[in-house]
Order: sequence, then C-alpha cells, then structure tokens
Amino acid sequence: MPRPPVIALSVTIVAALALGGLAVLPAAAAEPNLALNRPVAVSSSESSSYGGAKAVDGSTSSRWASVEGHDPEWLRVDLGATYPVTRVLLRWEAAYAKSYRVEVSDDTTTWRPLFSTTTGNGASDDLTGLSGSGRYVRVYGTQRGTAYGYSLFEIEVYGGATPTPSASASPTASPTASPSPTVSPTTPPAGQAVPFGSHVYPYAAGTLRPTGSQSAQDQAVVAFYQKWKTNFLRQNCGNGWYEVISPDADHPYVAEAQGYGMVIVATMAGADPDAKKIFDGMVKFMLAHPSVNNKDLLAAEQDTACKSVNGGDSATDGDMDVAYGLLLAAQQWGNAGTYDYQQLAVKHVNAIKAGEINPSTHLLTLGDWDTSGDPMYYVTRPSDHMIDHFRAFRKATGDAAWDTIRQAHQTLTTNLENQYSPNTGLLPDFVVNTNSSPKPAAGKVLEDPNDGYHWWNSCRTPWRLGADAAVSGDAASRTSARKMTSWIRSKTGGDPAKIAVGYKLDGTQISSGSEPAFFAPFAVAAINDPGAQPWVDALWSKMLTTTPGVNDYYSTSIQLQTMIVVSGNYWQP
Repeated sequence: MPRPPVIALSVTIVAALALGGLAVLPAAAAEPNLALNRPVAVSSSESSSYGGAKAVDGSTSSRWASVEGHDPEWLRVDLGATYPVTRVLLRWEAAYAKSYRVEVSDDTTTWRPLFSTTTGNGASDDLTGLSGSGRYVRVYGTQRGTAYGYSLFEIEVYGGATPTPSASASPTASPTASPSPTVSPTTPPAGQAVPFGSHVYPYAAGTLRPTGSQSAQDQAVVAFYQKWKTNFLRQNCGNGWYEVISPDADHPYVAEAQGYGMVIVATMAGADPDAKKIFDGMVKFMLAHPSVNNKDLLAAEQDTACKSVNGGDSATDGDMDVAYGLLLAAQQWGNAGTYDYQQLAVKHVNAIKAGEINPSTHLLTLGDWDTSGDPMYYVTRPSDHMIDHFRAFRKATGDAAWDTIRQAHQTLTTNLENQYSPNTGLLPDFVVNTNSSPKPAAGKVLEDPNDGYHWWNSCRTPWRLGADAAVSGDAASRTSARKMTSWIRSKTGGDPAKIAVGYKLDGTQISSGSEPAFFAPFAVAAINDPGAQPWVDALWSKMLTTTPGVNDYYSTSIQLQTMIVVSGNYWQP
C-alpha cells in the first residue's frame, strides 16, 4: 500500500517549556558511528528501493522498509569486529515499531539483549546507557505501530573506535543484570505522533524554506503562536469549552475561527504541552453547537452568551477546517481518549458531502442553508476550496467522490485563471453561475461590492493553493502558486510592504495599506517557486516584524497558519 514518504527528525525535542518553547539540538556524538556503511541483512524488504543498506548510508532521505503487514521483522548490522555498544540511535520513518528489542551477537545465532520496549511511539529513539558488546547488532520488531511494516531511515551504533578482543565482557541474558538503558528525549512526548518542530513529513521536491536555521524559524512560529493564544484563545463560555474569539468578525464566535483554532492547536502539539487539553475543549464547544440542519456540522455564529444565533446553520469554511483538525488530532493523539477524533472527523466529512456540496456541480456551497432553489445555490467561494483537505477526506473515508470533488474545484480554478486572470492568477471572492458559465461575481453577491475581486476572502487563496502544492506536489496547484508569485513579485518590485489591500483580477490595486491577511499568504505560494528564494526571505522577514493586534483575529490567524506552512511544519493527515 503506498503511503506518503517522510524524513527523519531534524530536531531533537529535549523539553516542553512552560511557555511552549521548542527544545534545542544536543551536540553530536564524538565517537564514530560503527554502523555507517556496514553490511546489513534484513528479514525482508518492501522493494529493492528500500533495502537494508539504506538504513546505514548516513542519509535521512533514504530508508529500509520491511514488507507490510507482517510481524516479526528484523534488521542486522555487521560491525566487522566485536565492539562495545553503549548507544543505539534509531530514526524511524512513519512505519515504526511499537514493540521491539535491540540485541548483540558474536555469530548471528546466540543473541544477548541490550534493550526492549512495548511502548514505542516512533520518531527517534536514542537508546543510551547500554552495556554490551558484539560484532552484530540487530533490531528485532515484534509488533508494528501502524498497518504498514517497519521502516528505519538510519540505525546508528556507538561505543568506541577500538574493537574488543572478545565478547567475554558482554552482559548476561537477563536484562536486569546490566544498568537500565535510558531513552533520551529525542522520543516525542507520550501519546504524540507528530510534535511541532519534528518536520517528519517532507514537502514536495524543490519547495523552499526561508534562509536561516530551522530552529530559529520554529521558535519564531512558537513565539507568534503564543501571541495568538494570548489574544484570541478563551474560556469565556464555561463548561470546559475552549473557543477562539473573533473581535473583528460579525459575531464574537464564528465557525471559521473554531476551525482555524483546531487546526492550529493540533499542529502545535509538542510546542504547547496543553495542546490536547485545549483541543478537547474545542471539540466540546463544537459538539455543543451543532447546525440546526445537520448535527454533525458546526453552527456558524455564536453571541456573547455563547449561544448559536442568526439561524444556527453552518458555514462551509469552518466545517472544512474542523474536519481537518479532527483528522490531525486522530493521527496526533490517537482515538482512545475522551473523544474518538477519527469517528468525529468522518461524520463531519460525510456531513460536508451531504450538506455543503452541490451534487450537480460537485462544488462547495456556502453552507448547509444553501440548498436547491436558494439564489446562492450556484455560487461558490474559492477561499473555501482547500484542495489538501479534499485529499485528506478521501484518505479518511475511502470515498472516491472526494477525488471527483477535488478535480471539479481544480478545473474551476484553472478555468477562472485562464479566462479572468491570465496575468495575475488571482481569484475572486465569489464565483457565480457555477451550473453554466462560471465567472467572478459582478458587484455584491453576499458580502461586499468587491465580491468579484481578490478581496478579504480570496486573500487566502495563495495560502490554500500553495499549501496543497507543497504537501502534494500537485502540478495544477503548483502552477497556480507560481503564477501568483511571479505576478505579485513583479508588481511590488520584490518589496512585501508594497502588497496592497485587495486587487482587481487584472492586478489593479483596490486599497492602500498593509495587512497580514494579504501579504502573508503570498509567502506560501512563493515557497513553490524554486527561483523565488529572495522573495520568500523578504516575506518571512516581513512576518517576523509584524506585531499582531489584539483585535486582529483574522489577519493574525492567517499569518500564524502561513508561518506554520512556510517553516516546514505543515502536514496532511
């Protein structure tokens, strides 16, 4: 079964600081890696591309993978002579071992234990304090952590540069006879699969990052996240709920904000030790405010008393992110706690399909109130078109309809760009006539006289399309992102401060000023253009010097999520 490739952890988490700070990378071991480029034997390989030698080649872009769905499996390294072994570092791919042991041998027949566990959780296991010696080191997996096989980017073995004359100093077979090995904090915190800053999932080849150290970029995201939390994360409503407040929206609590919050908090787990508690409080709020039309969707708006108002029906953009956030949580923490996130996510995804997809056009409607006969039934909003979310929904449900839905949205995007913005790639806030000849709105359709322009909704489209291009490498999304990047970079002369507040689709400026909601999303589009490194750096610097306002929920939430993507911390469940 194919699965998305991942890379080994590039940072080591040594503490979850009280304010959610990321940890620092410890110094590299001074002694040589005894396993590097040594002969390897394995119980099986998924294919010739994933042979055992890939686990000792010193590269975190290659890996050994066993056949899928089978226990036990093992990998054995021949050190060439008998060496003391005091440390073994295992860099797991997503297909990790839940139960495994590390052993040494002189002849590949008699094995002596160095370490064993039944609670492995992937990432990197740095096994220190080991006491033993042998010519051969074996990792023996007895229970897989996933439905796949076992996969290691690297096994590293340390103990000294000088071989021992014999194995006489090796430990007794009883694991209690030697000092208890310790696992360094490179293993993620318990119950957490993708801690922030681990960069487990790689972006498509050629995707850029800002110039500078990865750790500094991660710390910048965490610092901005703390400001976002301080300004907008609340427990105003009691009942154990957490909610994101939106002082610059029509109502104090809106579905869009709750969706943003759920995606953000699930992604920041590992930097924020309270992430799961907060997320569960958000789930509790969501479940307490169902749409009047479908209990598995979220009511769009709540008042200061935290009661749903204005009809109590749904808003599609909020539901899209709520479902995605639940899928992130299911992978991040599993489903054995207070909530079965996966089950809730699938219910939400199915409700989106039933109540927020036009069955004839396969395009998103504006909410579950937007039904056949409504004047808005053949209107769609491009900023709701989260292509990577459609991919995740397909994976979570196995429903091929999500492929059809994704393709319909991508076709619409391409046609709009070709017909209405061939030079800019900009998309309008709203598209009308989706059942016949889709086109940008002419004047006010729902919100504003600028509904047909790149305005306060579609300012998000460079981020949404760019995020899909980065995680999937999709050609259509990448083409869209690059077209936008080429135009805005030329329009501003490479100066992010000149990105205006809104544009007509031909590139004519609508309003002056500088808003994160408009300049930050272009950074996500830019990382998909290999020739745009100076532009990526300029946009990143602009974001670093932007201080979020206490009333700017919308711009702050958008900038935080773009920083997560640009720093390489976004991933698709």
